[in-house]
Amino acid sequence: MLKILVPTDFSENAYNALRYAIYLFEKEECTFYIINAFQTGASNLESKRNKVRETRLFKITRAASEKGLAEVLTALRKENDNPKHIFKTISVADSLLNAIGKSVLDYNIYYIFMGTQGASGLKSVFMGSNTVRVIRKIDFCPIVAVPADYNINVPNEILFATGFEHVYDKYELHPMLVLSKLWDSKILVLHLLDTDNQKNPKETAKKVIAKRLRQVPFEIMEIEKRDKVSKEIERIIVQNENIGMVAIIDYWHSFIEKLTHEPVVKNMAFKTKVPLLVMHLPE
Repeated sequence: MLKILVPTDFSENAYNALRYAIYLFEKEECTFYIINAFQTGASNLESKRNKVRETRLFKITRAASEKGLAEVLTALRKENDNPKHIFKTISVADSLLNAIGKSVLDYNIYYIFMGTQGASGLKSVFMGSNTVRVIRKIDFCPIVAVPADYNINVPNEILFATGFEHVYDKYELHPMLVLSKLWDSKILVLHLLDTDNQKNPKETAKKVIAKRLRQVPFEIMEIEKRDKVSKEIERIIVQNENIGMVAIIDYWHSFIEKLTHEPVVKNMAFKTKVPLLVMHLPE
């Protein structure tokens, strides 16, 4: 049974990410853990009176968190009668990052689904402080970032951007393969050729990735890179309406980032109009 973690701030965008996860895995037995993390501030240096107030604030905030989660659960049960799906809620007094990281380990989570816009409606603020931070710091669990107002649909094709900088083991690609097999989605392996770098792409990596993907429909695309990686990916998505997801593997010495000197994950998370699957290589 797959275990999926969905953080919520009770915004419509967070709920849409939850809906998307439920839709994608409608054929699979899954447990969805819906988590809300809240903080009321440190009180260890405050006076006794302020500590009492902090305790009251904590109780009020915790009650609001639990009430919000109960309302999400009620709404889900009205919309969903899939016997394959189980929903559980987690209310935790901690930072979002700590709460997610601990829950991934405690509940053996395989995917995290997150909305890319918070209740404030400020995309840049939410992305800068939450989603991108989770992508960067939670490097031991695949993350799917779902754009605000995304119209839920089947990913007929998954665009996998790679520089062939690494010979991938099958388990490293497994999160993408699982999603591909769910809906028989074709994987488009995108390699952007850099005219300033005359080194030939690593043929071994290309052959191995073809071997790793042989159980699903796939195609290797090699095109000349004329702009930033994020811009090139955005252009391809616009040209091909069948692409319903972008997948990348992010790690500190990424070929893509070394090649372009741009924060690919952050740019894609801000600009992509389709969900972004971020996988990480194990250390």
